[in-house]
Parts: sequence; structure tokens; C-alpha cells
Amino acid sequence: MSTEASSQDDDAGRTVTKPRPVRADAKRSLDALLEAALSVFTTSGVDAPVREIAAKAGVGVGTVYRHFPQRADLVAAVFRREIDACADAAPALAVEHKPGDALALWMHRYTAFLATKRGLATALHSGDPAFDSLPTYFMQRLEPALRTLLDAAATAGEVRTDIAADDLLGAVANLCRQAYEKGPDHARRMVDLLVDGLRYGASTPAS
Repeated sequence: MSTEASSQDDDAGRTVTKPRPVRADAKRSLDALLEAALSVFTTSGVDAPVREIAAKAGVGVGTVYRHFPQRADLVAAVFRREIDACADAAPALAVEHKPGDALALWMHRYTAFLATKRGLATALHSGDPAFDSLPTYFMQRLEPALRTLLDAAATAGEVRTDIAADDLLGAVANLCRQAYEKGPDHARRMVDLLVDGLRYGASTPAS
């Protein structure tokens, strides 16, 4: 939740509700709650007691239910937060690294995100309507983030130019689905091989 509602009267005397930014301390509290929920879900599963999440976040159980009346709401919020973190890593990596390196590092960041998704998979595939919007949100946030890195690396002549961002997202996901059965290190090695494949046939950048 990034906004709270406030009310005021318009020129016609009608009450108008407008969003207002959540205070910084409230946002930190919510972030701590979502981080605690992710940790608990990862280690204990999505059916872990709410009191365990509350204790880890340092809040009361009532605080958890005030923000997230249903468990599915909390799971969806955790997943959406992880999508945002993965997408937001792309421009930061682009500033700090060469295009090809930034792309490779983001793909490993995406691989780590997929590990989180595995931990939430049972809930995400439960059919609960709270999760209906997540696939669209996933593509809206991650596809442009990857496409920007991919285009920059292709322009720099560091990767081939015939790869679509959405295809690459799916390729990494399919690769990690089986690779993680052998552990995260194996998954990272497989992604490294995929990155090497992207570099094969790269064109020399135009002067």
C-alpha cells in the first residue's frame, strides 16, 4: 500500500476522496512486514502462522491483518514487491556496468527472483482471484526492464540482435525450473551458458 485516502469538499460541496502518500515511517514498517513475510514463506511455506510473520517483523498480529485481511493479499503483495525490486535493479545496473555485464548481472538477479517465485508457487497456482493480476503485472514490469538492457547490449555489439525480451524471460524461467532441482549454483551456471549464447554472433557496433 503506497497511499492512504484523505477527504475534502470540492467547489460544489461534495466530499472528494484523494490519495495521499503514506508516511515514510509507515512505508518502512510495511516494507519490514513484507520482507519478514517473504523470509517466513521461503523457510516455512505460505501456510506459516501469521504470528510468526508478525514476530519477525516486530509488529502485532493485528497490524498484519489490518494491512492484509486475507493471506492471499499478503502473498500477492510479497510477490509484487519482488517483481518491483527485480525491475528496479535494471536501471541501477545499467548505470554501474557496461551493457553486456549489466544484462548478465540482471539475468542472475532475475534467476534469484525466480527462486522466490518457487517458494510461493503453491499459493500462486491456487486459483485465488487475488493473484489474477500478477501475470500481467509481471510482464508489464519485467519485460521493459529486460528489453532496455538487451537493446543497450545489442547496440554496443555485446550480444546478438535477434532476441526478444519476452522470449528471454521465458527461456530463463524454463531453464531454472529444472536447474533448481540441482541447487541454485547449478541454475546460475546454466544461466551463464545462456548468456554466452547471447554473445555468440554479436555484431560489431556501428561507428
